[in-house]
Amino acid sequence: MSAATMDLKERLLQELEETLAEIARLEKRLEGKGDYGLGTGDPNIYEWEMCLALKQRAENKARSLQIALRKAEQGDYGICEVCGQQIDPARLAILPETKRCIQCAQKR
Repeated sequence: MSAATMDLKERLLQELEETLAEIARLEKRLEGKGDYGLGTGDPNIYEWEMCLALKQRAENKARSLQIALRKAEQGDYGICEVCGQQIDPARLAILPETKRCIQCAQKR
């Protein structure tokens, strides 16, 4: 395995580790859900719902990072899933889990 591939995998693993830590932090915050019923409401419910949305977003990112790691191991990381062209390295630097080149992402 080349040094570039090793660096890439390490970066993806670090990003995945950070994302999983974020999920764990959000799960901890989700443990206390406010009550709300007819005519009553806990103002903390808004924060709880925001944490739930952030957790779901982080879970999606973790899945994308795991897919990117698999692709890196198979040697086809950085290839657009739509057009088959190489994804710009600058785009991958910002969004390491991206599956599409900028042109295909804009068309979506």
